[in-house]
Amino acid sequence: MHSRRLSPRNRALLFLLIGVALLLASGFTGELRNYQGAQVAIYLIAISSIILLTGYSGQISLGHGAIMAIGGYGAALSFTLWNFPFEIALLFGVLVGTLGGFVLGVAAARLSGPYLAGTTLALAVGLPSIADQFHVLGGEQGLNFDIGDPPHWLVRLEGSDFTQYKWFFWISTVVALIALWAITNLLHSSYGRNWRAGRNNAVAAGLAGINVARGKVLAFTVSSALASLAGALFALLLGLVTPTAFPLSLSFAIVTGAVLAGVGNLAGSIVGGVVLVAIPEISGALTTHFGDSQKVSANLPGFVMSALLILVVLFMPNGLRIRRFKSKKTL
Repeated sequence: MHSRRLSPRNRALLFLLIGVALLLASGFTGELRNYQGAQVAIYLIAISSIILLTGYSGQISLGHGAIMAIGGYGAALSFTLWNFPFEIALLFGVLVGTLGGFVLGVAAARLSGPYLAGTTLALAVGLPSIADQFHVLGGEQGLNFDIGDPPHWLVRLEGSDFTQYKWFFWISTVVALIALWAITNLLHSSYGRNWRAGRNNAVAAGLAGINVARGKVLAFTVSSALASLAGALFALLLGLVTPTAFPLSLSFAIVTGAVLAGVGNLAGSIVGGVVLVAIPEISGALTTHFGDSQKVSANLPGFVMSALLILVVLFMPNGLRIRRFKSKKTL
């Protein structure tokens, strides 16, 4: 007997309870864990953008790190140049990234497979060089996005131990849960069903009256909105936006996280985010074991990630899922 899906109301209540639990838990963790928790939340949003795009609409992107950069630069530019409040700056970064994703999505609807992957990869490779050429984007020095200390009213409410990293954890966690709740509802709607139909058989979906090309553009646009949101939050966490903050390896890391999660498994994005944050710690421990070599420390994280990706693809192609045991219907 199959388990029933949660209703939208129960789903919202579940996300609310998870959010309250996480915010309360942040009071019992140190600065490092709060920082890492914020990273997990940001990676969760970025990975979910790939899961939506690839797992549900069948499009492949190797350049979502560049779309994250667009969101980060948009947020930092509006914050430093136009003195927007950081909340409005985050929304502006999402808006810019969404518009960029729509333009790219229109072109992506005409491409598929390796052609689409190659196009997005070229964007990820070329965008840092482009950012260096514009003085308004800060060149190699980048743009400042330091929002300062937490609000005074929140410090008075929570106490003097409410640090900046805890504040960033709260922001990232709340935004990530809202984004995940919205994506879950979207994928359970007719849009999600149409995306899956177009992914499985575009010809049959077209005969059923589904506009597959328009659906692909919409999927790429929504995915870009999520990626740019992750990029804006990432810039907020770093306090700075530079071309080196969004390297090509970031795009590969997001795709790796999606594969680890299971490309069609939205809930698995949490697993992917945790793994991506844990890899540097694992690499640091291994580096210490091998003698703190600078060459080893520089290359080991990429090696660990690549090895993990290969192992998952070979032995667990559906990702690091936790199997759900369903009760059998008795006769």
